[in-house]
Amino acid sequence: MLNHNQPMGKYCSFRTGGVAQDFFTPETLNDLSEFLKNNQKPILMLGLGSNLLVRDQGFNGVVIKLKHFNQLEINDRIVTTGAGTTLAKLSRFCESKALNGAEFLSAIPGNVGGALAMNAGAFGSEIWQFVSSVTTINTQGMVFERIPIDFDISYRQVLANNNNEYFIAASFKFDQIEKQKNIKALLEQRNTSQPIGEATCGSVFKNPKNHHAAQLIEDSNLKGFCIGGACVSDKHANFIINQNDASATDIEKLILHIQQTVKSKSDIDLETEVVII
Repeated sequence: MLNHNQPMGKYCSFRTGGVAQDFFTPETLNDLSEFLKNNQKPILMLGLGSNLLVRDQGFNGVVIKLKHFNQLEINDRIVTTGAGTTLAKLSRFCESKALNGAEFLSAIPGNVGGALAMNAGAFGSEIWQFVSSVTTINTQGMVFERIPIDFDISYRQVLANNNNEYFIAASFKFDQIEKQKNIKALLEQRNTSQPIGEATCGSVFKNPKNHHAAQLIEDSNLKGFCIGGACVSDKHANFIINQNDASATDIEKLILHIQQTVKSKSDIDLETEVVII
């Protein structure tokens, strides 16, 4: 389905942002492939919008959301799923099949495609630790099978050796001997330390080497600091909350202010984890 002039605040957890010129939701892989073959516009592949800020001027291109790419199957203890599957659903599926290692995914608000693109992680684990292979599609609609060595994978960053490809599916091997923790315990741990239920993108900044971004922000006395309707969370300093109808500009200005303040106090450059377009 192709729609036009879609406000991205509907699709991003910040609940704000400009308008996307086109918004395409393919039903099948063939739909996606045919669309890409004929598309000439810039592309934004959208997951759950939980790590994204779209500037107020919007996106002059096509946003593609793979919500129908959510099949799950298991074969010889290898779990294969589409990019649109939520991480919570994948985690529960693995638990139901007695596969250990996927518990941490339950605490990450996103889907498989978005998690692969940024090497999402929580509680000391990262998704690419468990990837056996991925399926990608390029801007011409051609489909490829890739393995981890085709990518440069690091903390919250995945660089492809093959440009202009997007994740559409992945196969995982969750084979740890013991559970990390049960899912309920992980969610309780997350809920006590993060502003769950608020309009936020999750962690705004990557943790610098040997430091925690939240602690650096807190040490800079920025908890509760606001610009417009955007505020640093009192519960977790590495979260920005859209507290009072913040614009994307409010949020971006607050991000810059945090970076400048931390640099001035601690001489450390904070790199954004949230994607800003």
